[in-house]
Order: sequence, then structure tokens, then C-alpha cells
Amino acid sequence: MFGGLNPKKMQAMMKKMGIAQQDIDAKRVIIEKGDGNIIIDNPSVIKINMQGQTNFQISGDIREEEGIKTEEDEEDEESEEDKQEQDIELIMEKTGCTKAQAEKVLKSCHGNVTEAILELSG
Repeated sequence: MFGGLNPKKMQAMMKKMGIAQQDIDAKRVIIEKGDGNIIIDNPSVIKINMQGQTNFQISGDIREEEGIKTEEDEEDEESEEDKQEQDIELIMEKTGCTKAQAEKVLKSCHGNVTEAILELSG
């Protein structure tokens, strides 16, 4: 990045700019996704604090695993369906619209109930 600077001068310059970095001794990093995990074995992890924000720089041996549905995942899906049904009922109650209208507007409002009610009330 700044070729020719010695490491101590680089650290001093970064500190002056409000940047602090710290090596993290990690054995493995797992990033959980909805459809599986990204696993980084033998990682090199650096924590970087810059002007009040914390970031992590990670490198290592990367592999991906597909997700396996558990009972807990299925319960989460069911509770999500229950929540959406409750949202639709609330929209119908507040606006007097049909279920089909409530579903359509809720979908177009990306699940935002307040926005859906406002759109149907306007």
C-alpha cells in the first residue's frame, strides 16, 4: 500500500488518522447464511477501528456448506407465515380492504405494514 515505509512509521501514521488495527487469534470463522454457511479455516483476522466504525478483514481457506433444515428452521418459517397472516388481518381491519388487496399491497410494500395501510387508506 505505502511501499518503503517501515512498519512503526506506518502504525504511527494510521494512529494519527484515527485507524487502529488488532490481530485476532481465531481458529475458524463461520458466516451463517439462510441457505448454508461460509467457513474459513486457518483464518487471518484483523479488527480495524476507523473513526468509530469497526470492520474485520478475514482471509484463509474458504469452503461453503449447504444448509440442512432443522426443526427450529421449520418453526421459524411457520412463525413467519403466522406473522404475515397477522399483518394481513391488521391491514384488512384498518382499511376495510379484501384479503387479496391486503396481500398484494403488503407484497408491493416489501412487508412494511404501515406503508401498506397508508397506501390503501390514501
